[in-house]
Amino acid sequence: MKTIVLSFLLLISVVSCHFDKNIVSKANKPDKSKTSDVVRIANDSLEYEVIIIDPGFNSWLASNARSRGFYSESYLESRNQVYVTEWNIRVSQPQLFNPNLYEVRIDYNSTIRYGYEVNYLIYNYMVYFQITNKQQLGGFVPRP
Repeated sequence: MKTIVLSFLLLISVVSCHFDKNIVSKANKPDKSKTSDVVRIANDSLEYEVIIIDPGFNSWLASNARSRGFYSESYLESRNQVYVTEWNIRVSQPQLFNPNLYEVRIDYNSTIRYGYEVNYLIYNYMVYFQITNKQQLGGFVPRP
């Protein structure tokens, strides 16, 4: 299972496994479990998992984020691509950007169909991160 872990320092761990595009296109509804400040989205048929560990994100997601279905999956994917690209640029330039905020490179591949839930959580975490840390990734002002 590939795992994407997002925390205040945006820790990402990708565990390699076999990826089958046919499985991704037949995604089942993801299993959601939330414990305190941990948000976990897992879908074994997708072979991807997002774990977000950040004090405050869970309550922010519940109270500020747009509801699921508000944004299209293509919108989320395009914003995530911009946010992740800028994030990775900042990771590679610790002399210009706070290395305590941008510690680990994100392995987000725009050719992989991660599914709505994965994209929804990554998008909302990026918005939350930008708002709470007064950062701007990409050319847009983040909005919940």
